[in-house]
Amino acid sequence: MNNQFIAIVAAAAAAGSFAVTTAASAREIKIVGSSTVFPYTQAVAEEFARAGGKAPTVESTGTGGGMKIFCSGIGEAHPDITGASRAMKPSEKKLCDKNGVTDVTEVLLGYDGLSVANSRKGKKFSVTKPQMYQALAAKVPVDGKLVDNPYKKWSDIDKSLPDQVITAYGPPPTSGTRDAFVELVFHHVCKRGKLPFWADAAKKAGDKNAFKKMFKADCTAMRTDGPFIEAGENDNLIVQRLNADPKAVGIFGYSFLFENQDKLQALQIGGVEPSMETIASGKYGISRPLFIYIKNAHRKVIDGMPAFIEEYVSDTAMGDAGYLSERGLVVLPAEDLKAVQEAALKAKRLVTN
Repeated sequence: MNNQFIAIVAAAAAAGSFAVTTAASAREIKIVGSSTVFPYTQAVAEEFARAGGKAPTVESTGTGGGMKIFCSGIGEAHPDITGASRAMKPSEKKLCDKNGVTDVTEVLLGYDGLSVANSRKGKKFSVTKPQMYQALAAKVPVDGKLVDNPYKKWSDIDKSLPDQVITAYGPPPTSGTRDAFVELVFHHVCKRGKLPFWADAAKKAGDKNAFKKMFKADCTAMRTDGPFIEAGENDNLIVQRLNADPKAVGIFGYSFLFENQDKLQALQIGGVEPSMETIASGKYGISRPLFIYIKNAHRKVIDGMPAFIEEYVSDTAMGDAGYLSERGLVVLPAEDLKAVQEAALKAKRLVTN
C-alpha cells in the first residue's frame, strides 16, 4: 500500500479539505459492486475515457460483495466507488465506520425493474407474485402447513400456467438483485397476506415484530432442490443459458432485458410487462432504486475522480434522454435529479439510518 497516499488522505481528512492535489495517486479510479449497475457505470467510464480521462477499472462483484470491499478501508488498495441495487444496509454502514470509511456520499441513480424473462423461442406467459413465490421459495404453504416446496412444474401451481418444469436462473445471495427479488416478491406475498396461510399467521402472531421475525425466517430462502439455479454475478451468463433452454426463465435487472430484446421476452408480472413507463409509474410491481456510493476521502487524491463524478451525475448521463436512459435506466424526475446532482458534487455525507 502507498504510504504517501494514506498520509495525504489522513491529512486531508483531518484538515476537512483536500487542498493538496499535486500528489494525487497515479492509479486509475477503481469501482466495484452491483451487476445491475455495472453497465451504467461502464458506460460512464467509456464516456469519461473518450473525453480524455484515464479509463476507470469497473468490476462486477455484486452489491453485497462490493459493499464488503468498499467498506474495507481507505487508501490506494481500496476501491473508490461501489454500485448497489439497494440501499446500504446498517450493518454495512457499521463495517465502513469500523474501517475508517466514515465520509460516504450516496447517489440515487434512478430506477430499475427486476425482469423475469425467457427466450423468444419459449412460451410467453404471465405470473402473479404469489405464483412466483410458490415456484421459487424454499418453503411454501400447502394444506395450511409450511412445507418444503413440492412444486416441480408451473402447472402444479396453477393449471393456467405452462405444463413445463420450473427452471429459473438467478443471482447468488451476495447480489442486490437477489435481495430485491426476495423483498419485492417473497416478503410482499407473506407480509401482505397474499396467501391464506400468511394472512392467518399475521392474525395469530398479533404482535407485528413477532410476525416480522416469522416471515423473515420462513419467507426469505430460495429453494435449493434444483428448480432455482444460482448463475453467479454475470447476468450475461443467464442470457446465454436462456438461449440454450427455451423453457427456462431468468431473473435480472431490466437493463439486461433492454439490451437483449432481440433474444429475450419478459414475463408479465400480474399482467404488467416491465418498461420505462410501467417502472416509472409504479405499475410494474417489482422495481427498485439503484445507487452508487462514493468514498469522499479519495475524491481529490485519486486522479480524475471529481471529473468522473461530474460526468456520472451530468444531465448528459442521468438526465431525460441521457445515454444511461438509452441503456435502460429509468431516470429521476428533473427536480429529484437536481437534488441528487447537488449532493454528489458537494460530497454530501451519508447519514446513518
